Amino acid sequence: MLAAFPFGQLRPLVEQRLSARFGRPVTITTIERRDSFSLHPTVTIRGLRVPQPRWAGDGDLARIDRADVTFPILSLFAGDLRPTALTISGARLNLIRSRDRKKNWEREAGKKGDAGGRPWLTRLDVRDMRISYRDAAQDRAFVLDVTADPARGLRASGPGVVRGSAVRVSIAGAPLAGGSGRWPFRARINGPDLMMTASGTMAHPLDTRHMTLDVETSARDLKLVDAIIEAGLFETHPVHLAAHVERQPTKWIISNLIGTVGQSRISGRVTVDKSGPRTRLDGEVESDRLDFNDFSSPESEAAARAEVRAHGPKLVPATRINIYKIAHTDGRIAFRATRIVDGDKPSPLTDLSGVLTLDRRFLTVDPLRIGLRQGMLSGRATVDQREDETVPKVTLDLRIAGSSIGALAGGAGSVTGRVDARALLVGRGSTIRDAVGASDGWIGLAARDGSLPRKIAAALGFDAGRALLADEDQRAGLRCVIVGAEVRGGTGKVGPFIVDTSESRLEGAGTISFPSERLAIRLTGAAKRGSVLRLPGSAELTGTIREPDIVVPKEVKSVGNIFKAIGRAITGDQGPRATDADCAGLAAKVLR
Repeated sequence: MLAAFPFGQLRPLVEQRLSARFGRPVTITTIERRDSFSLHPTVTIRGLRVPQPRWAGDGDLARIDRADVTFPILSLFAGDLRPTALTISGARLNLIRSRDRKKNWEREAGKKGDAGGRPWLTRLDVRDMRISYRDAAQDRAFVLDVTADPARGLRASGPGVVRGSAVRVSIAGAPLAGGSGRWPFRARINGPDLMMTASGTMAHPLDTRHMTLDVETSARDLKLVDAIIEAGLFETHPVHLAAHVERQPTKWIISNLIGTVGQSRISGRVTVDKSGPRTRLDGEVESDRLDFNDFSSPESEAAARAEVRAHGPKLVPATRINIYKIAHTDGRIAFRATRIVDGDKPSPLTDLSGVLTLDRRFLTVDPLRIGLRQGMLSGRATVDQREDETVPKVTLDLRIAGSSIGALAGGAGSVTGRVDARALLVGRGSTIRDAVGASDGWIGLAARDGSLPRKIAAALGFDAGRALLADEDQRAGLRCVIVGAEVRGGTGKVGPFIVDTSESRLEGAGTISFPSERLAIRLTGAAKRGSVLRLPGSAELTGTIREPDIVVPKEVKSVGNIFKAIGRAITGDQGPRATDADCAGLAAKVLR
């Protein structure tokens, strides 16, 4: 009886089921059985029309003039229809994904369905089929004309646009060959700003849930590649990447990743697990040549250069750290770079390593280690947007150990000494600079056991005589430089501020303001032994951290003040002499 079942009588039921599936009134003109008796019947469906869901606008999601479907009849009545042959002619599909990632071809939100098994097709014929795809979430669109026959296999090609850049898409698959064995295929996206090729095999024809492929891409930047692979990437310098990819039903396993971003070389592997409600990443990335400039767009670099021209160079980078859009991804990525460069210039950084962990918009970099020319910067950083905050809460807990004044200053220099530093700051901002500019916390620096030109040491004690008379090659001991600042709302109240040498001691009080990094510190100094010509008064440390400036008030360098200093030198009344600072105790305090 099943072998002779009259399928035409099922038309109202099929319309009802499809209407419930798509939430719109699906209509079918006719359903006819092509044979009279078979357990593998062929059914012809004419005039199938599926309207778009309401949110997708007017028009049809699908319109098919004719489809001939052959299937084992028992699979239909078991609730698992498995077509073995399919012929389609006169088909138009209009696929849409909205900005909030809703898809018009999937079940409505809240309605779960079977993920589906592998296709069982052994024959596919397609004539006059066009697929239009528009994706507002990734700003991409394609129009593909599709054909298939037992001799040539599957072919699809047509124009497209990816984030404003024109491309051409082509897809080719082998003839189905009875549906047994692995099925080879290749796909290509080609355009002036984006090229991507993929070639591999599926476990069975059209079984995209089980496949392996080799992928190669060249693009204007990673953001353009991300429009295809959707991994949350960003704008960069031009890229060229290649990788081996394995697709499992709920996983993408990417291995042998190798390539370049700008002049930076990278390699690694990553697994993308979509088995749960949230995407999970696990991977490792390495580089034997890393230039941070490569990971920003030319436009952002131009904006940064304009910022420097307008406001001067800054110590704290304007690196964007807002992760608000990474709402459905968690994971762990270990990273390591064995060599760091800065374009054609030497970099003060030599290497870095760390582990990045993301859990529901809470990003942790721990441990973080950055090698300096001398010494190491290490610590922990977090970016917290768990409460659906559009601006993240950023915590920086960093230490510098065993560095030197010369290494941090970017050259050998005339002042030496071991440098240790500590920063613990918490603030809100979409960039590191903005977060520090709104932060609370503590900054401390201690330089110990160095030396400096005796002229400079005398000047720090406001001893104009020795500063003028000291020989160029004479040296003085640098006992310590101690700087501490308690930060509130991005403004650091400086204290202590001490430069203690064998010849003099300089002290300061004032503020460091972020994000401008502007200095406003009043300096006073005294010699530790009799001054040749001590100038009374104080000086102002102004400018910025990267471009400081010493301003001597007019009254300090006035003729009257100089004669006053000469008079004190004659009478021997040079004022109180400075004493040695408690360098060890002060260092412990600011490095807490």
